[in-house]
Amino acid sequence: MKKQETIQHIVNWLKHYSDQSKTNGFVIGISGGIDSALTSTLCAMTGKQVICLNMPIHQHKAEYERGHEHINWLKNKFASVTLQEVELTDTFTSISKAFPEETQDWLTMANTRSRLRMTTLFAFACHYKLLVAGTGNKVEDFGIGFFTKYGDGGVDISPIADLMKSEVYSLAKELGVVHSIQVAPPTDGLFHDGRSDEDQIGATYNELEWAMKFIENPHDFSTLSDREKTVLDIYTRMNKANQHKMIPIPVCVIPYELK
Repeated sequence: MKKQETIQHIVNWLKHYSDQSKTNGFVIGISGGIDSALTSTLCAMTGKQVICLNMPIHQHKAEYERGHEHINWLKNKFASVTLQEVELTDTFTSISKAFPEETQDWLTMANTRSRLRMTTLFAFACHYKLLVAGTGNKVEDFGIGFFTKYGDGGVDISPIADLMKSEVYSLAKELGVVHSIQVAPPTDGLFHDGRSDEDQIGATYNELEWAMKFIENPHDFSTLSDREKTVLDIYTRMNKANQHKMIPIPVCVIPYELK
């Protein structure tokens, strides 16, 4: 990968899109992870206004601290970057109490956290005339659908969605993103115990990248190891289950003769 050229390409794309949409810049939810760190840095490099939004909900301490470390690093480098924090724990608790108890399973409530943050991001975007910048990478957005529909998947633009996770790390290292984020296990920040993405998925991003490439260009299945077969099964199962997130919303088209 031509790192500097790729970085400049994304920065130019972001600036052009904002200029064309007549917006002032970008708002990004900061999770303390590598994807939001890279995305916010690329947005800041446009010179446009960037609001880094910290939205803790029973947040794991390490995630919160990494997010602040990154935002402080970014503010020291770019005058256009500001921090806004909206503590959403009480709001999330109120929503939880309003839900029937039987609906409060772990996945439903994790997705509710994500959708609450999306609502907050768009409130800032509307008020300050900004674009909500998505932080999903290629494996998450187009491989296994590892995002919340109308949560972190609810964005205006997706600047890093054509980058594999390994490429995200590569560009973040090139830009000097804080070390604690570069070495932290990837996590979606939706659970108070700080569980990693690998804990939830059952495979690493390197393994999932391999599976994605294998599906695109398959070769002799009989040569695969047991672990590779397991990873392929994880990838194909999640890809199939999450197609509803990755394809356009189905529309019932009314035949001409019925109108």
